[in-house]
Amino acid sequence: MNKHTKVAIIVAPILTILGFALADLWEENEAAKEKIIQLVPEGHCDVINQSCVLKSGEFKVNVADKDGLIEVNSTFPLDSATFFLVDKSDNMTSYPLGMKKSPYYWRNKTPLRSLVANKGDSYKLRLIAKIKGGQYISEFYTQTTK
Repeated sequence: MNKHTKVAIIVAPILTILGFALADLWEENEAAKEKIIQLVPEGHCDVINQSCVLKSGEFKVNVADKDGLIEVNSTFPLDSATFFLVDKSDNMTSYPLGMKKSPYYWRNKTPLRSLVANKGDSYKLRLIAKIKGGQYISEFYTQTTK
C-alpha cells in the first residue's frame, strides 16, 4: 500500500463526519429563518361550540372558547401565540395567550362569547402562532351554529 492510499483511508472518515456535521448545521440554520405560513380553516369555524380547526400541512391548531377563555392547542409545541378580535372597522384587539400545561396548550380570557351571543352572529378573528422563527397566521370568521 502506497502513502497516498494510507492518507486517503485516514482522511476519508474525517471528511465524512465533517460533511454530516456541516449539513446538519446548515439545515438547522435554514429551519430557524423567519417565514410566514398561512393557516386555513378546516371547514366551518365555530369557536364558541369548540368546532374550529386551522391547518397548514401536518400542523393543526384547534381554537375554542370555553366559558370566556380562548383555548388554543396545536399538534406541535408553540413558542408563543396571540389571538386577535377584529371589529367591523378593522380595529384589532390583541390577546397574548399564556401557556396552560405545556407548549401545546395556550389560553387567555376574551370577550368573544359576549360578542357572538346570538345564533348566526359572526366575528372576524386572527391568530398568530410562532414556532422557531416561523409565523403561522390566520384570519377567519367564527359563526355560532347552535
